[in-house]
Amino acid sequence: MIKQSIFGRIAQLAKANINAMIDAAEDPQLMLDQMVRDYTENIREAEAAVAQTIGSLRLLEQDHAEDVREAQEWGNKALAASNRAEEFRASGKASEAEKFDNLAKVALQRQIQYETEARGTEPQIQSQTQVVDKLKDGLNKMRGKLQELSNKRDELNARQKSVQAQSQVQDAIKAFDVLDPTSEVSRFEDKIRREEARLLGQQELASSSLDAQFESLEALGQQSEIEARLAALKSRNAERIVSSEEV
Repeated sequence: MIKQSIFGRIAQLAKANINAMIDAAEDPQLMLDQMVRDYTENIREAEAAVAQTIGSLRLLEQDHAEDVREAQEWGNKALAASNRAEEFRASGKASEAEKFDNLAKVALQRQIQYETEARGTEPQIQSQTQVVDKLKDGLNKMRGKLQELSNKRDELNARQKSVQAQSQVQDAIKAFDVLDPTSEVSRFEDKIRREEARLLGQQELASSSLDAQFESLEALGQQSEIEARLAALKSRNAERIVSSEEV
């Protein structure tokens, strides 16, 4: 029952569909971490159980080998006793021959006993060997699944870190995007532009005022020239009148 339970657990874990479990998980990262811990613990328990099963198989194999060896030795003893009996019988010593025949019978009885025990152990060894092979295969599959889980976890960790890094880069780019009206840089640029526009207005206003002053000076200069020329005309007219009267 224990062996079947162990084999059932190993088979169930070895057949687990990791991708389907990841898709169904709310938090794949936490789920994978937990699965790696569970698989590691299950593999540790399975290795201990499989080692115990293998140990039992090796004891059966040792017992079987011992039974076979004992059967061979008692067979050899039976043969030796039978040969000795025939030697005594050939020399006319019937009682001695019968004695060794009885010893041969005892040896043959022991040989049969050990042969029977060896044959009884063989089906157990065969069955236990099949169980051990299945457990080893399942254990290897579990180890493969554990490696798959670890690789999947490492892959997701790397992808998550990559996404976080890309997100940080994008946030940094956005923070320094001068075309972004919501950014501090854009607002600072707008402030500078307004200051520049204000200075341009002041310069333009100052320029207009200066031009007006120069225009006033030019007009004043022109009026002065007119007055001077008028005075000159009057002076010449006065001179002509004086000259006429003198004549």
